[in-house]
Amino acid sequence: MSTVTRENIGLLNDKIVVKIEKSDYLPSFEKSLKEYGKKANIPGFRKGMVPTSLIKKMYGNSVFADEVLKGVEKKLTDYLTSEQLEIFAQPLPLPENDASKINMTQPTDYSFAFEVGLKPAFELPDLSSLTPTRYQIIVTDEMLKDEVERLRQKNGTMTEPETVSGEDNVLNVTFQETNAEGVPVEGSQPKDNSLLVKYFAPALREQLVGKKAGAEFTIQLSTAFEDKERAWILQDLGLNKESASDSEKYFKLVIVKVGLLEQANLDEAFFKKLYPNQAILTTEDFTEAVKKDMADQWKAQTTNHLQHALYHELLDKTTIAFPESFLKRWLLTGGEKPKTAEEVEKEFPTFASALKWNLITDKIVTDHKIEVVPEDIREAARRQLFSYLGGLPPGDEQPWVDDYVNKMMQDKRFVEETYQNQRTNKMLAWVETQVKPKDKAITAEEFNKLNEEHQHHHHE
Repeated sequence: MSTVTRENIGLLNDKIVVKIEKSDYLPSFEKSLKEYGKKANIPGFRKGMVPTSLIKKMYGNSVFADEVLKGVEKKLTDYLTSEQLEIFAQPLPLPENDASKINMTQPTDYSFAFEVGLKPAFELPDLSSLTPTRYQIIVTDEMLKDEVERLRQKNGTMTEPETVSGEDNVLNVTFQETNAEGVPVEGSQPKDNSLLVKYFAPALREQLVGKKAGAEFTIQLSTAFEDKERAWILQDLGLNKESASDSEKYFKLVIVKVGLLEQANLDEAFFKKLYPNQAILTTEDFTEAVKKDMADQWKAQTTNHLQHALYHELLDKTTIAFPESFLKRWLLTGGEKPKTAEEVEKEFPTFASALKWNLITDKIVTDHKIEVVPEDIREAARRQLFSYLGGLPPGDEQPWVDDYVNKMMQDKRFVEETYQNQRTNKMLAWVETQVKPKDKAITAEEFNKLNEEHQHHHHE
């Protein structure tokens, strides 16, 4: 009769030994040989009529070893199930195992040893004691004015006047590197670009007014553009925005075409285009609708910021022990691609942090019965589509929207990734209801700077 024994060999690290007797594998071995005989296609014998002795001679050793190892695996799996052991990854065979000793001519008892890493029991911190900051963005009159102007620009009509009239003209231009005298640098080629006149430095803007397609200028990047715009242009030209010498380069600028974007009028047709499901008749009502949208967008960003803060709070304040030796050995040999010991040591902190987060998430989801249902995934697919289309109003769906959603629901990768994202989002939303955040009003500039500083710190 087979036996399974377990002993502790380290922190959350056990050794399991499976001993299997002849009676556990010989019946299945004989049965497998007969199955081989029925399927074997050997010259000189009719299919299914190959003598068992020949099958045993030809395939016996490999079939015998397979059945022994299958028996061991089954006993191990049954044991883990019956003992309800929560383990990481899969049991790892120990080096003391030697499958080459399995011998069909001398059936005997075999023992195989495995190492397992046990999942730890742990407690979450007192969530009510966590006091992260919940930022509230102040939508200023200036921000609102800029957004209204952006929407009018986005929904405007492009015209092609003969001459440049002001800083709102759009210029299709070419840049070609030259020397200070305007002679093209050998091997340089014109590069197309499209710029608003207001992107140029004030002195050059004045020179551009009244010019037509075909007008040429020799410019130096350091004087033709101010700092922010010059950085964009340098990147567009494939140059280094941090390089002083690149900023001093000269270019021939040729106007190819003059355009002017005429802003959409603030009228009922424009209001209906942007808000088809709302009865907006006045500029004041339109402005209020835009303000609400802006507030909602900023709220989504501040919620993400809060949830990211909660992620760090949970990681930092939850104590979880790990079977490090087992996990490192699993990383070394158990993955799709073997790693070196140096790679394992380098990757382990990040791996352990991700593992810790998974355990925290699993515990909260299980303890509080948080579920992701198919409609959650379908709704995520709809939101994805609306974002691609620039914010199609959810209440104005057409049959093709459902066609897109149904298609995405057949995409296994999309469904799996969305399920995990929704699961995490729902879990963090629940955590948000348990903590006691401190509300703090903040400007958009201050909030963006906070995010930039965090990203910089994260990538150091």
